[in-house]
Amino acid sequence: MKLILFGLLVVLTVVFNTGCSVSKKHPVVHDFGLPAPVSNSKNNEPAITVDAPTWLWDNRLRYRLLYAAPTQVGFYALDLWIASPPELFEQLLIASGKTQNHPLIIRLTDFEQQFDAPDKSKVVLRFVVEAYTNDDKKKIGTQAFYLEQPTPTPDAAGAVNGFSALTQQAANKIQVWLAELPEK
Repeated sequence: MKLILFGLLVVLTVVFNTGCSVSKKHPVVHDFGLPAPVSNSKNNEPAITVDAPTWLWDNRLRYRLLYAAPTQVGFYALDLWIASPPELFEQLLIASGKTQNHPLIIRLTDFEQQFDAPDKSKVVLRFVVEAYTNDDKKKIGTQAFYLEQPTPTPDAAGAVNGFSALTQQAANKIQVWLAELPEK
């Protein structure tokens, strides 16, 4: 009897360990890709602050199944951002050098992947930018932005690629808007 139990224990251990080593996956950590190099020195970096609701300050990739459960937010289990979306967005804007040295306050409100169907998704980015003068810190403008873009694939990899492109697009749109502001 002991021999049978021992044999069963050995078989279960081998099966369990083999199954786990083959199917066990580790989390993958993402960012928006390498920023384009800029020639600004540290002293010329604009003051940019990105704020967001509490739920956007973690590093999980969120999605919403609009076709099945539009009020439910899901998270990819094995795909994470290297930092929270507000931190990544702030870092990207500073590294891009496209803010014309205006101090900015950005309020990020939406940052998720949305599925219109099981095989069709988009990424959504919504934020409000307030620009201030360098000298007297007076507000010179406020602009709301809503950006969306279809993902190349309806999965976590598609969301990461979509957000990488969408955040670059956001930096460009902020630059254009800032260029249109009156100088005071």
